[in-house]
This record gives sequence, C-alpha cells and structure tokens, in this order.
Amino acid sequence: MMRVGYARVSTTDQNLDLQVDQLRQAKCEKFYTDTISGAKTARPGLDAALAYLRATDTLVVWKLDRLGRSLQHLIETVNALQERDIGFMSLTEQIDTTTPGGKLIFHMFGALAEFERDLICERTQAGLQAARARGRKGGRPHKLSAKRAETAQKLYDSGEMSVDEICSSMGIGRTTLYRYITPKKAAG
Repeated sequence: MMRVGYARVSTTDQNLDLQVDQLRQAKCEKFYTDTISGAKTARPGLDAALAYLRATDTLVVWKLDRLGRSLQHLIETVNALQERDIGFMSLTEQIDTTTPGGKLIFHMFGALAEFERDLICERTQAGLQAARARGRKGGRPHKLSAKRAETAQKLYDSGEMSVDEICSSMGIGRTTLYRYITPKKAAG
C-alpha cells in the first residue's frame, strides 16, 4: 500500500516545488511530474505513474485540475483507477476515494458531469428543432446552386471544355463537380 504523487505544471516558467512539497507532507513515497499543458493527451509522467501503480496503492495530486483535462477526463481516470483497486486523493479538495465519504463526493461529481452532458445535448437538439421549424437546415451550404449545377452539366455534356476547365471556370474542385453532374456512360 503506497502513496504515489503526481504533480504537473503547464509551462517551464512555473515551478513544481509547491506541489511536490504538499505531496511529501501527504507521505507520498514516489513522485512523477510533467511540465505540459493539461489539455495534452500524452503526459509521460502521468502515464508512468499509472503504469507504476498497483492494487491498494493511492494516486495523490495536489489539486484535481493537475490530473484531468476536464471533469469527464478526471472521472474516467479515477474510474479506471478504481477498476484496478487503486485509490485517488486530491489534497486541496480533500477528496479521498479510499474512504466512503470520498467515494460519495466523487460519484456526485460524476453524476453532475453526466447531467451537464445531457443538458448540452438537450439544448442542442432543441436548437436544431427550432431551426428546422424555421426552414433552416444544418450542415455546410451547397457549393453549387441548382442553376450552376445545371450549367456545369451542360458544359460537361457538350464536351467543349475539359473537366479541369469547367472546374476552373466555376471555382470548384473535381470532386465537387462530380458530386453535381451525371457522368457520361462509356460506350460499350
């Protein structure tokens, strides 16, 4: 049963000393650090800490935001630790998943994060429905109007211009042209 500390700062201008001192006071026996933005998915120090941890160990951080890129990422990481029978402790927020109270608090965070995701999804769907009711459709606008597509088809069918010339004159690429026209059938 070992406490393993993880500390992270975002830039080389910042200093890990405060976090490491706090982790020492929390009786961490081993430390891993990163100097990298929390938004980065690849964090070598965290990856090494996670690989080192064994069942009944506890991962300790100074603050929750040192571990997770977002609340969702934080919850996923702690859940992965729990599946491996590894505890998690955040010193500043006084969360310790090795205790019943700490587990409860963390599950409440998870429920709030799920609630937030559901609300965002609900608002998005309501906004899309409101737009559809007003006759608007989502997605990218069409590159060619019906009239321009008809002109492209006529130019293509006439054979007076090459595909590249048609594309150049209409300001579109070959893929777009072929999306709007019906190609000639090969004589067989």
